[in-house]
Order: sequence, then C-alpha cells, then structure tokens
Amino acid sequence: MVMKKGTEIKPAAGKLGVLLPGLGAVATTVIAGVEAARRGLARPIGSLTQLGTIRLGKRTENRTPKITEFVPLTPLSDLEFGAWDIFPDDAYEAAEHAGVLSREHLEMVRPFLSTIRPMPGVFEPQWVKKLHGTHVKTGRSKMELAEQLIADIAQFKKDRGLSRCVAVWCGSTEVYQKPAPCHATLADFEAGLARSDENIAPSAIYAYACLKSGIPYANGAPNLSVDFPAMFELAKKAHLPIAGKDFKTGQTWMKTIVAPGLKARCLGLQGWYSTNILGNRDGEVLDDPDSFKTKEMSKLGALEYILQPHLYPDLYKEFHHVVRINYYPPRGDNKEGWDNIDIFGWMGYPMQIKVDFLCRDSILAAPIVLDLALFLDLAQRAGMHGIQEWLSFYFKTPMTAPSLYPEHDLFIQLMKLKNTLRYLRGEELITHLGAEYYD
Repeated sequence: MVMKKGTEIKPAAGKLGVLLPGLGAVATTVIAGVEAARRGLARPIGSLTQLGTIRLGKRTENRTPKITEFVPLTPLSDLEFGAWDIFPDDAYEAAEHAGVLSREHLEMVRPFLSTIRPMPGVFEPQWVKKLHGTHVKTGRSKMELAEQLIADIAQFKKDRGLSRCVAVWCGSTEVYQKPAPCHATLADFEAGLARSDENIAPSAIYAYACLKSGIPYANGAPNLSVDFPAMFELAKKAHLPIAGKDFKTGQTWMKTIVAPGLKARCLGLQGWYSTNILGNRDGEVLDDPDSFKTKEMSKLGALEYILQPHLYPDLYKEFHHVVRINYYPPRGDNKEGWDNIDIFGWMGYPMQIKVDFLCRDSILAAPIVLDLALFLDLAQRAGMHGIQEWLSFYFKTPMTAPSLYPEHDLFIQLMKLKNTLRYLRGEELITHLGAEYYD
C-alpha cells in the first residue's frame, strides 16, 4: 500500500491481546520470557523491538534512539496472552513438557503460566499426522469451526477488556499443499468452508477467523495459511496487515548471513549440504515426509534468491543444495544444524566452510513472535494493510506481492525494516552514502 511519509500513528492505548494458535514450545517460551522481563527476572535478548536501536539522520548527528523510544510500541506490561491448542495443558504444564526452560525459570513464573489455559483447537489428523489431538473443536462444517474461533476471540477480548488483538501462528507444520480452487477468491474460500472443502487446512481456518475478527495475522510456519489470494482479498477488505511465513531461526538464518557474504565477494558455490537433528514436537511432526516437504520447500528457497544464478552463472549455476531434518528425541529443543559448504575462488580453487550451529530452537523463535506481535499492532495503528514485506526479516519464506520476488538477504531485510520505521516517523531513509553526498 502507499503510505505518506510521517504517517499519523494511533497511540498504543489500552491492553493488546496476543493470540497464539499452538501453545507448545515456542508459545510458552514467549509467554514465560515476557512475564520474566516484566518482573525484572530476565532480559528480552534477541528482540529487536526491546533492545534494538535505529540510526536517524547523518552519522555526525549522533541520533541513535532505541526503537521503543522511536515508534509507539505497546509496552510489555500491556500484553495479554491467549492461545488455542489441541492438548488441554495449561501454559506451565505445556512448558514443562516442552523442556525448553529450566526448572528455575519455570518456577519463577509458574503462577502466571498456570492461568493461561488453551481454548480447544481446530484439528484434522491428515494435516499433522504425527499428532493426535484430544482438546479439539467439533462442528458440522469448517465454517462452523471458524465461527467458533470467532466466538472465542470475542469472548477473550471481553474477558480481558481488550481494545485490540494480534495473532501469531505458533502451531505445527502441516502437510505440503498448493493453492486449490477454493483459495482463489474470498467467495470461493467461504463456500469451501461451508462445504468443508478437503483443501482447507486448520491453519487457514485460524487465519480466516482472525481476519474476520479484525485481527492482524502472522504465520510462523511454512503452511499456506494466509499466503493465497482469498486471504489477500480479506486482508484488503478488512484493512488489516498480514505477514509470513515460517520463523527464520536456526539454519536458514545462518544461510541468509553467509550467502550474502559469498555473493558480495563473488565467490562461487558448488554445493550446500544442510542437516538438522531435532527432538521436540516440531521434530516429531517433521518426521512425517509430507510435513517435511512443506518445511523443505521453505528452507530451499533462500539460496536461489540471494545468489541469483541467472545473473551469476559462472558462480552459482546448478549448485547442489540438500536439506535434511532428522527426528532425534534425546536432543529435545536443542537443535543442531550442520552445514557443509563447498565454495571456489580465484582460478577455480576449491575451499570449504563448515558451520555447526548448536542452537535452541524456541529460544531463537520467542523474540521473533514478540517482535511480530508488536510490529503488526504498530502497522495496524499506522493504517498499513495487506502483506507487510518490511517484516521479511523474520521469515524463511517471506510473503510478497504476487509480482515481486522475495528478498532473503538478512541485511537488506533489516535495512528495509528500519527504513520503514524511519518513513513512518518522517525521518530520512538511510542509504549509507557518505556524508558528503547529503550536502
């Protein structure tokens, strides 16, 4: 959409509801971390909205406020959390089962976590074959299930006295699907809901219900969810921002750091082999080949777009790219992403880069969820709607307008994000030209 420079942004008045479809490892880690930060027990490390700064004007001006001081973001003290899940465990029980946080940290926030009980989820086992939900909604049609979600949202807002909400998908990866006829227009989609079209996945029902309720929506999984024409139409009609898809946490994050460096130096790539071992619920879900294909498609795209083989055939034509994910229960949430990168340089001489990233998946994802919730709320208060490409920084497969290719370079993504904030506040965009070019 077209924005005016220095757009008027409505104040962040009142409480903001953060609705999380999926009360698993990621969602409980977000909630626990926010509560710990509110009580001064931990720092929100990894959150751009909480710890990041933004340079304004020339370097000689020395204006570098924190992002929280520059744009009117909702303070952590005004966040209210709600969730849906296909299991009945409250947030404390779910966090204990996930095994991400230490006993010490969980006990610090146990009273708060225990108050968050999930609403029954929308679930169809054919979409996530490795899970067997026991806390699920039933209805005569998928439209009736959507209406139940809409009623949940209305009750949540009423019970918590909320002026506005945002939603961030924190659920599982569904089996791979391409858009079907029911995804073409809003009318087609609503007709599909009414007849319970087999091509409509649970995640898309959540997205529809949230947008129909006036709630901005971000998709943290590689599911289709909100990335098809019917949802674009609904977001435009409801004047709501949407974003996605698939949180950029471990291995793909590293690729979007390393690959731009290779391209910047015009170093060639023969092959990039990536493997992961992961033992949490996400790993169990991805142990199903159909769900893995969805994730694989998300993880494979970044290198092609960053390296642009069609523009650099001597360097990147037909490089080999392999992605593997192996479910390994002993590792739990502590994922290991291992990359072997075969490159070549001057006169074609081969070299190798090896990356062994011993990361904590939900620890990396939690600040992304928080930032997306706060930035989507900011976008709505600024009158922005449709696909929020400036939030590509947070996603493996960034959504874009149909005519555009996605930008995957992490540093270009960050520049776009910060320039969007500058533009909203009427500040000059940063081009990184020398100061002499400004005079």
